[in-house]
Amino acid sequence: MNRISVIGAGFAALTAISRLRKADPTAQISLIAPKPEFVYLPGIIWIPSGKRRAEDLRLDLGPFLRKLRVDYHQGSATGLEQGGRVVVTDQGRLENDGLIIASGGRFIKKLPGIEHAITPCEGIAAAEKIRDRLQGMDGGSIAIGFAGNPNEPSAMRGGPMFEFLFGIDSLLREQGRRERFQITFFSPAPQPGNRLGPKAVTGLLREIDKRGIATHLGHKLKEFTAEKVVSEGGEFAADLILFMPGMTGNQWFDNTELPRSPGGLLQADAQCRVPGWSRVYVAGDSGSFPGPDWMPKQAHMADLQAEAAADNLLAELAGRSPQKTFKVELFCIVDSNDKGMLVGRTPSYNLVLPASRLFHWIKRGFEWWYLRQYR
Repeated sequence: MNRISVIGAGFAALTAISRLRKADPTAQISLIAPKPEFVYLPGIIWIPSGKRRAEDLRLDLGPFLRKLRVDYHQGSATGLEQGGRVVVTDQGRLENDGLIIASGGRFIKKLPGIEHAITPCEGIAAAEKIRDRLQGMDGGSIAIGFAGNPNEPSAMRGGPMFEFLFGIDSLLREQGRRERFQITFFSPAPQPGNRLGPKAVTGLLREIDKRGIATHLGHKLKEFTAEKVVSEGGEFAADLILFMPGMTGNQWFDNTELPRSPGGLLQADAQCRVPGWSRVYVAGDSGSFPGPDWMPKQAHMADLQAEAAADNLLAELAGRSPQKTFKVELFCIVDSNDKGMLVGRTPSYNLVLPASRLFHWIKRGFEWWYLRQYR
């Protein structure tokens, strides 16, 4: 009986567990995470408008884990021992024959004054704070932006910030008070969103202009204050700042000898193996994978990597050479509360379809379809 540990409770971790159990009914699978719950992060964009509440997006994993006969080990990973065969947590140690690391990433919070900004993708509490701040404002200035990890082009999450940008604009218009707010979109990148493809950048910037949203692009950020955003290209007023910094690896990686990328993520090969470590794999935001610089950090990509990691780990445990690789593709619907723009990118094409109410409902329908497996 193979003992397999999976660190994390996000998209990559749960997809890996499903894949492992389907392929190996006898494996002893353990999930290591602080809480036995899954948060559907793509849905937090609808919390400020009231279309989603915390209980809609936070799922108890108890039924899912029991159904798949997965042992839950409560704790946060703090290190590894014996070449990865032992996971050290703040609640004890757990031995394994194979390991998949899917503990997500960490936002880089070194910018002076970043405590004045809300980082939406930190979770439900952050989205609720945005909702409450908006409800308490009679007018003023709102700044929404993102940056990347200069040493890791893929370690950024800009798509959700466009959704918060367009969603807040739509919400204020629906409430009949948009004219009382100045909204500014900012980024040190001169063409933000270019990982979505050239067509998407053109479409997004056109939509920003159409909505009367100001831009402050191409200038390195210097600091935030309670009242403004300051960059090397100047400053502008901001009573509310939403900012998504670039991503790096989890802090607990520092307590290991796992190989790291220049940007601080775990180095991985095309089979999702951690080089030099036997039967240790990585999937999702924790890893730095070979591929184009536009390879996204998004749930769909994490699922594809998790499937490859699970298949290859089982192959290695069976004495076979891991051969499975993952597709590199980006598909998302950039939502604005009532409409959505479909964006797709693969190594062979870039697709952008205009905003439509249909895509908004497809995005909501996909959420229901995806979450049904955990409910």
